[in-house]
Amino acid sequence: MRFGTIFLSIIVFGFCTLIPFVHAEIVTQTMEGSMDLEITYPESVMIGRTFSISIHLQNNGWENKQDISFNISNPDSAFKPLADEKIMIDELTTTSSFGTTLDYHVANNANVGTHFLNISYSQVLVSNNVDPMVPTKSNIALPILVEKEPIVRIETTTPESIFANTEFPFEVSITSDDIDLSDLSVQIIIPQDIEIRGDTSYSVSLLEKSMPYTINAELITPTMDITTEYTIPVKVTVSYTDDLGNEKSESQSVPLLLRPKTFMEITNDGGIWIGDFFIAPYVSIGTIIAIPAGTIFSLLIRRAQNKRKKINNT
Repeated sequence: MRFGTIFLSIIVFGFCTLIPFVHAEIVTQTMEGSMDLEITYPESVMIGRTFSISIHLQNNGWENKQDISFNISNPDSAFKPLADEKIMIDELTTTSSFGTTLDYHVANNANVGTHFLNISYSQVLVSNNVDPMVPTKSNIALPILVEKEPIVRIETTTPESIFANTEFPFEVSITSDDIDLSDLSVQIIIPQDIEIRGDTSYSVSLLEKSMPYTINAELITPTMDITTEYTIPVKVTVSYTDDLGNEKSESQSVPLLLRPKTFMEITNDGGIWIGDFFIAPYVSIGTIIAIPAGTIFSLLIRRAQNKRKKINNT
């Protein structure tokens, strides 16, 4: 089988159908007789996913090469080939080239860490395009890092503690570090004595990689005052479809400390509780985060002292 300029069209078609390389590595090596080899492969892959390596061979010498072969092996079987790993090329004439891709599946039981694809290359240079020479061989190792399954992070932001008859913020952020997610659904599960302003379920058709999806909710505590502190359980469940079409779910428990209200509490938007009496801020009533009454009195004293200093200076 002869390989001439016809390979140019094959190469173009091959590159159009390649699986995109993210954080790709490129190995280049020049064999005997100006035979240039270029191999593109991913720096890292994830368990259970499929990846490709791209091989491009260009004869830039003035002599033909024949009996060209690639033998690829994976010693620990972390990568399962999806086609024959042995490539045979009868001949590459001057200025002709060859390109192909090989697909692999990362085994579900592969260990996290670096694994290798070993490539054994062989060719025969045809001296003066007449006399075949002794075959020359070369070995190339491709290190590929195997990472664990994609990570989906659930992060919640709440006050350190809350008290009865108040409204406080509850923020949930979902981030996929490695892949795009589809059909994402988020549900906030609260006890019966807690109310939520708005919805308890949220959904989005697509969540792109590294782009957080944030939910801002307002939770309202019971009106009955309490005498001892205790924990209110809140749970966030997330379901989605991953890049392989598998439906998965994650969950996170968020314990909220409900405590007795002190004599004076201040809200983060300027409202103040004095006993059971609430002084509304200039803006709409927001969430309440506890600040001890002593802090308020300290601030009032400092302001009074500052005013006295100003009067004295004048």
